Amino acid sequence: MREWTTPGKLRARGIIGMNRRNIRYIGRYNSRRLYPLVDDKLQTKLLAERFGITTPALIGTVTTQFGVKHIADLLAGHDGFVIKPAKGSGGKGILVIDHVEGSDFVKPSGMHMSLSDVERHVSNILSGLYSLGGAPDVALIEALINFDESLSEYTYEGVPDIRVIVFRGYPVMAMMRLSTAASDGKANLHQGAVGVGLDIATGTAVRGVQFDRTRHDHPDTGHELASLAIPDWPTLLRLAAGCYEMTGLGYLGTDMVLDRDRGPMLLELNARPGLAIQMANGEGLRRRLDLVEKQPEGVPPEERVAFAREHFARRSELESATPA
Repeated sequence: MREWTTPGKLRARGIIGMNRRNIRYIGRYNSRRLYPLVDDKLQTKLLAERFGITTPALIGTVTTQFGVKHIADLLAGHDGFVIKPAKGSGGKGILVIDHVEGSDFVKPSGMHMSLSDVERHVSNILSGLYSLGGAPDVALIEALINFDESLSEYTYEGVPDIRVIVFRGYPVMAMMRLSTAASDGKANLHQGAVGVGLDIATGTAVRGVQFDRTRHDHPDTGHELASLAIPDWPTLLRLAAGCYEMTGLGYLGTDMVLDRDRGPMLLELNARPGLAIQMANGEGLRRRLDLVEKQPEGVPPEERVAFAREHFARRSELESATPA
């Protein structure tokens, strides 16, 4: 049975809600004129290139319905790719093609799609079916991420990503999102992905949740979560911290992935990151945000990362846990 809590208990654990997030942090530290830099994935990608932040390779874009009929030429020679709406949110409209078999495009689940199916999906993106506010959109086609094989047992038919909350340039809290059968291979907690809180100091697992309940193993692979450790963790934190200078946004969600050849890279940014990361970590953000607010301006990214790793370290709740 799920244990009920009280507002007092939540405050005692430093849990922040949407009102405080919106007013105290997003409203105070995020200028609305900067939102297009992160709400549009194409702008984010071009900006990241200017700042030397690695992102998945761009195969091309489709901007008009006329261009949809030429998508076969754009995809020629690419065995795997991802198509996503530039202004989408919550993982909506993202199509992952794992490989090509003859004239068929095969998703990670094994489902086959025809060229006309892919064209229809791109056409829907352009019409604004998945965009914020239903506005006309642009379809981005990116190279498939070859995620680090050391993480393969922790995910199901999808690429795991790492969400890092960056406040005034300091990485304050992180979690890895592991796709499951319930989430249809997408790393979306609301759809059933597993969220694993990560120790900022080491990049190792501290706690796991699925559907707001504690989880000690992956529901599909059966692999325990306690041994999860993110390779090249300091580099990933440095990239996340650098997004502060890149965007000028003081309260930011950075979504990172680990490519086996290119290492950590930026997938996308969010100026209004959700609060489920607190559930995954079993700890609220408030203490960490309060501490960062006391720090001076102008601290270099390397020093901000070092500060976060020293002050936000956590012990794992999974080390002695028995798989559910």
